[in-house]
Amino acid sequence: MLKPIKNERQYEDALARTYALLQKELKANSKESDELEILSILIKSYENEHHAMPTPNPLEAIKFRLEQLGMSEAQLSEVLGYRSRKSEILSGKRKLSLAMIRKLNEALHIPAEVLIQAY
Repeated sequence: MLKPIKNERQYEDALARTYALLQKELKANSKESDELEILSILIKSYENEHHAMPTPNPLEAIKFRLEQLGMSEAQLSEVLGYRSRKSEILSGKRKLSLAMIRKLNEALHIPAEVLIQAY
C-alpha cells in the first residue's frame, strides 16, 4: 500500500521504485501503471514542499528564454514594441511595465508570475 512520503529515505525509495517501473512496458490501467501514477503524484508533492525550485529573476528569465529560442536582444525590441528601451530593461535600470509583461508572456511564454517579481 502506498503512503505519503514523509522523509528523504522514503523519497529515495519512491524514486527507485518509479525508475524500476519506468523500465517496464506497462499496460494501461494495470496495477503497476496505477502505482506509477500514484508514486508520481506523491513524489511531486514531496518535491514541491522539500525541494522547491526558486523562481528565477525576471531579467535572467528573459535572457535565458531569448537564448533558448535563438533570439537576439534586438529581436526583443520587436516583442516589446518600437518605443521600448530593451538595454535599460535588461540592465535593470528600467522596470517592466504591465504591457511589457503581457507581451513577454504571450510572445516568449515566460510565466507572468516570474515576470512580476521585484528585482
